[in-house]
Amino acid sequence: MCRLCEARRTQKEEGRRDFLKLAAAGGAMAAMPLMGSSAQAASHARTAAPATSARPEGVGRPGQRTLIKGGHVLTMDDSVGDFAVGDVMLEGNKIVAIAPSINAGDAIVIDAKGKIVMPGFIDTHHHQFETALRSVLADGILINDGQPHSRMNYYETILQKFSMVYRPEDVYINELYGGLAQLDAGVTTVMDVSQIHHSPEHSDAVISALADTRRRAVFGYFEGWGDRAQYPQDAARLRNQYFSSDDQLMTMVMGGEIYLPGYEEAWRIGRELGLPIALHVVGTFGMQSTFDQLAEAGQFGSDNIFIHMTGMSDMAWQRAADAGAHVSLSVPIEMTMRHGMPPIQKCLDLGLQPSLSTDVECTMTADFFTQMRATLTLQRAFINEQALAGETDLPALLTSRDCIRFATVEGARGLKLDHKVGTLTPGKEADLIMLDATAINVHPLNHVPGAVVTLMERNNVDTVMVAGQIRKWAGQLVDVDIKHLGQQLEASRDYLFNAAGIEHDLFRV
Repeated sequence: MCRLCEARRTQKEEGRRDFLKLAAAGGAMAAMPLMGSSAQAASHARTAAPATSARPEGVGRPGQRTLIKGGHVLTMDDSVGDFAVGDVMLEGNKIVAIAPSINAGDAIVIDAKGKIVMPGFIDTHHHQFETALRSVLADGILINDGQPHSRMNYYETILQKFSMVYRPEDVYINELYGGLAQLDAGVTTVMDVSQIHHSPEHSDAVISALADTRRRAVFGYFEGWGDRAQYPQDAARLRNQYFSSDDQLMTMVMGGEIYLPGYEEAWRIGRELGLPIALHVVGTFGMQSTFDQLAEAGQFGSDNIFIHMTGMSDMAWQRAADAGAHVSLSVPIEMTMRHGMPPIQKCLDLGLQPSLSTDVECTMTADFFTQMRATLTLQRAFINEQALAGETDLPALLTSRDCIRFATVEGARGLKLDHKVGTLTPGKEADLIMLDATAINVHPLNHVPGAVVTLMERNNVDTVMVAGQIRKWAGQLVDVDIKHLGQQLEASRDYLFNAAGIEHDLFRV
């Protein structure tokens, strides 16, 4: 059975809302053409529009103390507790104290009155390279299974047509824009599953974009296609060149898809390099037999991240649980794209605490309010139906706090980052968000976890911090020229449609 936490009641607090908006982007920058290399794009990303003058200067610098004062503090750490009204003190990139009231001293003070202060969301599986293809596959499914409605499917349309024509510069702008969009929605950490490694330059472009987004990222090194693809052998170069230090925002995971020939080599290399092994596990791809064989051979470990886990045998599930493997669920995508019914209850019954992930924006939004709501409502729908049918000894209903735990704590555990992030705990890095509880869709605030999961949307994300650095302030991303980056993304989209030979019709697919 799952472990559930009791929700604490909070009192509403009125907050302030008047902030200056970001300065408009310069006309010269808006006229720049699509960048021809990731290096040029990186240079642009670092010299973007200035931040609003209301943003406090110096937050996150080594030794600088910052007090987040008077917020509704949801720590997600049972040993710390929650605070109807509380303060969070930071020093540099770390949280150093949480209490009902902390003396500011010489700290920079951020007024959090009327804001929910909580850990940033953690997305354990997102294909960011597809950002320019948003909603292209809104009505599609995963594979062509012979049914009339499978003409538009992910494997043939996205992977075998669109992805084949990506240039490194397309990879860069898609990754950068997608990462910034998630920052805007309060997602401070992502595992980017980039199935776009057609050459070493493609791989370098992914990593460059993840770095320039300036949020916490796990680089998922998955497959590519073509004569210049170096997967999985290039993993050693990438690990040594970009991920030799653990004291940075970026880490690395090895992709080991068992539906691809030679996956055994990917698993061997990944484990030799000390990397977690992540893979999609979906019954509709006919993976059950191979997955069972790996289970019976004792190949599962605590270093495995199993994405979806639909259609697998009870034996394989038990072996995964016994090995301490992690399961990442993409509930809206699994329901709409015919992966199979999301195995939420299966995880909980085996004592596996899943994380949440957004998967593909070509089909569904990458915001975490959608992920949490879908998980809450689906699990409760199944249990409620059983109750209405007169069944007894039912599993517990998920609570809002459970879904927030999946979206924060369990995501950090799954990505081996729980020593750094996932909760607001003194000693951990300051990856946190401030959500506006005075907004018209939430006010008056009566229940913090409930408001986050059942009422809020991305527009409630007021402030985002990653490792103590402010990345969104007063409802606006800072230090980026979103208008210009959007123009680049559009140019990439136009190229991809043309190169893939697919008509771009805004009303039909």
